[in-house]
Amino acid sequence: MAWYAYCIGEKQAFPELARHRKPVPMESVHGVSGNQVFLYPASDLAIIVSEHNPSEALSQKSGVDHARVIADCFQHSTVLPFRFGTVFNDDESLRRSIRSNQRQFVSNIDKLRGKTEMHLKIFVDDCCAKEIARVAPTETVGREYLSNLRETASRQRERQTRARAVSFQMHKLFLPLDEEVSCRLTESGKMVLDIAHLIERKYVERYQNKFATTSAMMRDCHLQVSGPWPPYHFVHRLTRSTHAQQPAAAAPVSVSAAVPAITVGSPDQLVAMA
Repeated sequence: MAWYAYCIGEKQAFPELARHRKPVPMESVHGVSGNQVFLYPASDLAIIVSEHNPSEALSQKSGVDHARVIADCFQHSTVLPFRFGTVFNDDESLRRSIRSNQRQFVSNIDKLRGKTEMHLKIFVDDCCAKEIARVAPTETVGREYLSNLRETASRQRERQTRARAVSFQMHKLFLPLDEEVSCRLTESGKMVLDIAHLIERKYVERYQNKFATTSAMMRDCHLQVSGPWPPYHFVHRLTRSTHAQQPAAAAPVSVSAAVPAITVGSPDQLVAMA
């Protein structure tokens, strides 16, 4: 029987595992394809899984179900999420993977215990968009082409400087324990900064209050906040650093992305969702 894997948690956080060595169903919790979710004991860890038919295709809804189960478990325990689409072929492959990497998993749980992820999305007007469009290099030749290339590079540096300044300002205001920052452009001519902040769970309300005052203060930006979330981005960072001299950790996967092929479970599939 194959197991679909959601995350790794702390065994002590689930009292129903105290007297069991076999998988125990989580009451009223269903996952991918509506299947019953189980707590699979493995030494001091609990692996959250559900039975799975490998021939059954995963869907967009499967990604939502995957994230929902992890969020539910996060209410009870520190969790290390598995990559969406992670499947162990049988009990032995599941036990072997956990057993051979248990020290790493326990260490990562210790580092993330009591912490949560908050997510900021910041929309900033891209003052460079019109200038870059005006100097499109496909429409010019020779010296003018080289001049336009230099001007485009200058505008891009200006954009990067603005993004870094906003990111630095957010860091000073929110003082996270750790952060992950990315920046992208929208077709409407805005820069969007996606910022994941790692904070202590006990300070979530304080973080939300700080967001309210910051949003009112920064009138030239539009801010959105979500969370608290399981620390997806920071699980990936810990896994990536642990495997620095080993096979690289799997790339982050968004539940909104195309559904990947089913893969055999391994520690490299512990990742953050983008």
